[in-house]
Amino acid sequence: MTYTCFDVRIADDIAHVVLNRPEKRNSMNAAFWAELPRIVQDIDDGAKARVIVLSSTGPHFSAGLDLSSLSGGGEADESVSERHRRLQRGAAFYETALRTQRSFTALEDCRIPVLAAIQGGAIGGGVDLVAACDMRYATEDAYLTIFETNIALTADVGTFPRLCKLLPEGIVRELAYTGRRMSAHEAFERGLVNRVFPDHASMLAGVLEVAAEIATKAPLAVAGCKRMINYARDHNTADALDYIAIWNASMFQTEEIREALTANGEKRPGDFASLPKRAR
Repeated sequence: MTYTCFDVRIADDIAHVVLNRPEKRNSMNAAFWAELPRIVQDIDDGAKARVIVLSSTGPHFSAGLDLSSLSGGGEADESVSERHRRLQRGAAFYETALRTQRSFTALEDCRIPVLAAIQGGAIGGGVDLVAACDMRYATEDAYLTIFETNIALTADVGTFPRLCKLLPEGIVRELAYTGRRMSAHEAFERGLVNRVFPDHASMLAGVLEVAAEIATKAPLAVAGCKRMINYARDHNTADALDYIAIWNASMFQTEEIREALTANGEKRPGDFASLPKRAR
């Protein structure tokens, strides 16, 4: 399938999803918001891969929101009062915000890990995008910035709900209030980025190597890990302990454990069951 904002390649159980509008700094237009969840859900629902790698092209990972999308949404309806038009604009903005939020939540909701490879700037919405991924990797020249503050906006696509679970609250507040850049090395020191690479080529090679290692593991076990980690992040310890007990009571796979032990002993890849396809 062909997309406007992405190239998608699937090989060796790895789906490589690439932002492909470098001339526009991979800014997020209307097509972007529609295509990203469709791509992720297609891969997940069809069990087409065991890992997703999300990377980009050009000097920047993403410049964030395409600012042209902030312009007016068509001609004013002269049949209603100005007060009603203001209310309609507010309601329309609310629905748009929810739709864009769902585009990134699709990365969390999918059953397989999503690894982000960041070069140059992850600006504004670019921060929201990588924060919704399972892991983040960066080049030495990469940086992240909550840029919305610099243009008199409050970030609303997932920055604060996710970053406040990934970074100390004081750091998030500083980044948000100042709009300053966080360098790749600072992001690594703070634990936001898993690893920093010298350049784009070495980063892609390194991230694909991590993805390949994940792809050798039992998909049902990895999917369970992702679900448990997300659940533990959003719940207290007692609830998370209870949930993992219930999960394994129904999902415990003796055959997969036996195959993993045998494959390790024989020094061969495991012959594991794929995730089941699912319908929405």
